[in-house]
Amino acid sequence: MPDQLPLRLVLASASPARRKLLQAAGIEPDVLVSGVDESLVVADRAEELCQELARLKAQAVLTRLRPGSDERTLVIGCDSVLEFDGEIFGKPADAADATRRWRRMRGRSGVLHSGHSLIDATAGRRAEGVASTVVHFADITDQEIDAYVATGEPLAVAGAFTIDGLGGPFLERIEGDAGTVIGLSLPLLRRLLADLDLRITDLWTKVAPGGQSIEPLG
Repeated sequence: MPDQLPLRLVLASASPARRKLLQAAGIEPDVLVSGVDESLVVADRAEELCQELARLKAQAVLTRLRPGSDERTLVIGCDSVLEFDGEIFGKPADAADATRRWRRMRGRSGVLHSGHSLIDATAGRRAEGVASTVVHFADITDQEIDAYVATGEPLAVAGAFTIDGLGGPFLERIEGDAGTVIGLSLPLLRRLLADLDLRITDLWTKVAPGGQSIEPLG
């Protein structure tokens, strides 16, 4: 039966932050980048956009997989956007765009939405959801903005900021799950797994002192 097979989780994302988040939670995913062109997808609402992109990423990776008969394969696709002043912010187009955004966002707040699409390739089932977290930005100076943008970090992430990198000091506080801001909500992943009759503990692995994976936990 599928629920008796070892579980394999495939992360449809090149984001090292998402992978690190899963690893810190005891989950060692395989990584397969979707290759979806995010610029071709449009939507009127931020939640709809990030959910559709997450769905497309998971589906794109699914079509390239050949699930084995000796394991149960799951694919998780994620995408994040920032909703600010009624606008949808993905990754900035360039440094000038990132600078303009930060000069608007500083001292104010927005909502970071992360869409999740979890596909059970073995059972042919899917569970989806969006996690949302309010982000309060610090009232940073022009000099801080210029220095941050010059690092290149804001150009690679939705909303032009991180919480787990150089951008962390520029966020005053958040209301919600920090993982959502990183790009993958572990509480939501737990609920999506439950929708597929799985437990997040089923994905845990034992780890040796040096970080080497030994075997799945019971």
